[in-house]
Amino acid sequence: MMRTRLPSIFSNARQILKLQSHHTKNQKEVPKGHIAVYVGESVMTRYVVPLTYLSHPTFQDLLRHAEEEFGYNHRMGGLTIPCNEEAFINITRQLNSH
Repeated sequence: MMRTRLPSIFSNARQILKLQSHHTKNQKEVPKGHIAVYVGESVMTRYVVPLTYLSHPTFQDLLRHAEEEFGYNHRMGGLTIPCNEEAFINITRQLNSH
């Protein structure tokens, strides 16, 4: 089942990157090899993370939750991840240590 989901996740991530490039008005640029994500439950905070995170199983779980809750066309113009900031920071901290 995971094999059938991965191509759609990567395809959707590419679509997000294209949308992001058109939605940089009033936003800081995203460095090459990174993606901006919005994280939070009520107040959204913008984070810029490496694209390599997209292939990590833990981050893919976050992407699946984002797809279920928001789809990939969100009003913020970027990927919104529905988890609290502390959990997101802990996950990215673990990914950085690998």
